[in-house]
Amino acid sequence: MEIMLILVRQILQMFLLSGLGFALYRGKKITAEGSKALGNILIYLALPAVIINSFLVERTAEHLYGILYSAGAAAVILLVSILISRAFFKKDPIAAFAGAFSNPGFFGVPLIIASVGQGAVFYVACFIAFLNIGQWTYGVSVLNGQPVLQGFQPKKLIRAPFMIAIIIGLILFLTQIPLPAVVTGCLSTVASLNTPLAMFTIGIYLAQTDIGKMIRKLSLYKIATVRLLLIPAASILLLSLLPKEMLDMKMALLLAAACPVGSNVAVYAQLHGKDYAYAVETVVISTLLAVVTIPAAAWIARMIW
Repeated sequence: MEIMLILVRQILQMFLLSGLGFALYRGKKITAEGSKALGNILIYLALPAVIINSFLVERTAEHLYGILYSAGAAAVILLVSILISRAFFKKDPIAAFAGAFSNPGFFGVPLIIASVGQGAVFYVACFIAFLNIGQWTYGVSVLNGQPVLQGFQPKKLIRAPFMIAIIIGLILFLTQIPLPAVVTGCLSTVASLNTPLAMFTIGIYLAQTDIGKMIRKLSLYKIATVRLLLIPAASILLLSLLPKEMLDMKMALLLAAACPVGSNVAVYAQLHGKDYAYAVETVVISTLLAVVTIPAAAWIARMIW
């Protein structure tokens, strides 16, 4: 029950931050171009700092096994998520993308830090990496109706900020190179921007939608059902196969998998000339409903595990 209260409190705080973003946009204090600038800060600075920070832990046998287990579990969960979403949305590419991929970096990490602890972010680094790889490959192919990997450019993936951050983090973790306090302090400060900026951005997305029209779209609730109920349920069952001693890792991975639709669906939809407004609506509706579904998923998991 305690973890549910922590999660509800944290999600409500995040919604208040979203409300600030909503107010800034509706009050014409920030524009759509300004929101893109916030997105760049998130993608190129805040999330990479969070990822690198998560690797600044002592290299122990527990952590080495943890990263191997978490990588394997993340890969399986994401594959199952793709298969479930594909089964429900064969004729709706945006829905197939939205259902398959959650928002662990910008929505999940703050919840994990609040409910499990800063150290647990270490266990979702591979989840974030695999999810982004899946979006770059499978996600783009679904949006464009192409075979998977057609047009895929590995060089672009390797140069992506999250990949660079993971490589740097792994090097620091494996070599245990000590960083000066001024560097770690800077990293922590930049990483702390992740939550407020991400929530401001979601609030700005919400401000750009016709809320009355959006809440009447049944297709959005079908996407939310897959994203927030079916996939977390499958994730709970899959994670039940891991040892009981790995509770923190299991909970961190579940929270990552149970997050609402990732905001990248809107980014990719816009880049590939698809229905950007519809993509934004999938993000907004699932984010609003997540205030109930994420704590419920965590509570059910604790009962089962």
